[in-house]
Amino acid sequence: MKKWLGSSGVCINQDGQLLMVLQGRPAENKTWSIPSGGKEQEETFEECCIREVKEETGYTVEVVEKLKVKQRTYEQINVAVEAHYFLVKVVGGKRNFQDPDNLIYDIAWKDVRVNLPRRPRIS
Repeated sequence: MKKWLGSSGVCINQDGQLLMVLQGRPAENKTWSIPSGGKEQEETFEECCIREVKEETGYTVEVVEKLKVKQRTYEQINVAVEAHYFLVKVVGGKRNFQDPDNLIYDIAWKDVRVNLPRRPRIS
């Protein structure tokens, strides 16, 4: 079974907004997600996270803490996935498309507050 290793950067600004990228292959529907990508052989997971955020958004970040490791096996395509998630903060750079894979279509700070339906008042 082939194994894919990667990292993702969760970056929240002072206004509580999450850094996200609109991505997808040319023929696919595009979706918003956090910056992420595959680990290169000589990298640590932290270095991968920092590189991917820089490539996809233009921002330089530093890792604040490791959040979780997500593992999943996709039997139908014979691939095991291990993704490391890190909380990061912006320390430099500016919003800029630098994606070498040409899969990024937009970069934005998105409001992540959930609008839950109001519960009816009971008198």
